[in-house]
Amino acid sequence: MSESRSESYKAAGVDVTAGYEAVKLMKPMVESTFTKGVIGTLGGFGGLFRPDFKGMADPILVSGTDGVGTKLKLAFLMDKHDTVGIDCVAMCVNDIACCGAQPLFFLDYIAVGKNHPAKIAQMVSGIAEGCRQAGCALIGGETAEMPGFYPEDEYDMAGFSVGMVDREKMIDGSSIRPGDALIGVASSGVHSNGYSLVRKTLGINEKSVRRYIDEFSKTLGEELLTPTKVYVGAIRSLIATVDVKGISHITGGGFYENVPRMLPDGVCAKIEKRAVPTPPVFELIAKAGNIPARDMYNTFNMGAGLVLAVAAEDASRAVAAISAAGEAAYIIGECVAGEKGVEILD
Repeated sequence: MSESRSESYKAAGVDVTAGYEAVKLMKPMVESTFTKGVIGTLGGFGGLFRPDFKGMADPILVSGTDGVGTKLKLAFLMDKHDTVGIDCVAMCVNDIACCGAQPLFFLDYIAVGKNHPAKIAQMVSGIAEGCRQAGCALIGGETAEMPGFYPEDEYDMAGFSVGMVDREKMIDGSSIRPGDALIGVASSGVHSNGYSLVRKTLGINEKSVRRYIDEFSKTLGEELLTPTKVYVGAIRSLIATVDVKGISHITGGGFYENVPRMLPDGVCAKIEKRAVPTPPVFELIAKAGNIPARDMYNTFNMGAGLVLAVAAEDASRAVAAISAAGEAAYIIGECVAGEKGVEILD
């Protein structure tokens, strides 16, 4: 018989036929993300993509990789697996977009204790949705069944993306000067960082995630599973409108770690707390854990998933362009002369 199956491998905990069923279920979702650069379909040993270099004098490839982290623990408790894929994609493509690049394609890696095809399909549906939001193609991935390494109902998820930008249009922060304005782009909540602290502080368990919170108009678990914003479209619209000097994706390490990554030496970012509308979830976390404000801004996005630098005269147009792209934005501070770093002002 030519059919691929192994009773011995299945007895050891790995069912290859379940893998084939998962691929069958995910194929339409994957193909829904295909752009014109994709060559072929699922099933090969490598994902194929033909980039279009037209109009680019010096095309540069930009790559990014990340995972969802311990936010997955919330997905396990809620038995909800169709949004964490958006987080996985967002964490990669937002980083790429900070350079001014357009993400071209994405590949995922999912490792499971036991392959449940329907659950795998839910995970991939989120990844596909994230790719559609970013305008990139999901051209491949890997699902690894690892009994004894992960519990049967748990998994890990990671991925990477490759994008492209013309070198002369790259955004690297080198043109940022004192007097430039800082723009914050609203987050959807905690995004995908700091969940070890969140889980410890809020005492996350099967009961607590189902507690209804009036301020959220949903359960605690639903709030914490809100997927990370995909900012690619908003960044593309902004770049087409004004000269963007620098972009920082506020992930793990919060403002204090991420904002300086876009700053040149001799420039300090001054950010006003009151200018950044802070979602109630952060107030809940801070209060429950008695967490100092400095630690909150050094761990979470506090309501601003991106911080951008533009010339002061372009600030209003920048906010309008981001708003027109469907995201809320605010002028949250300015760049000043000083040691490279961040000052968060009350």
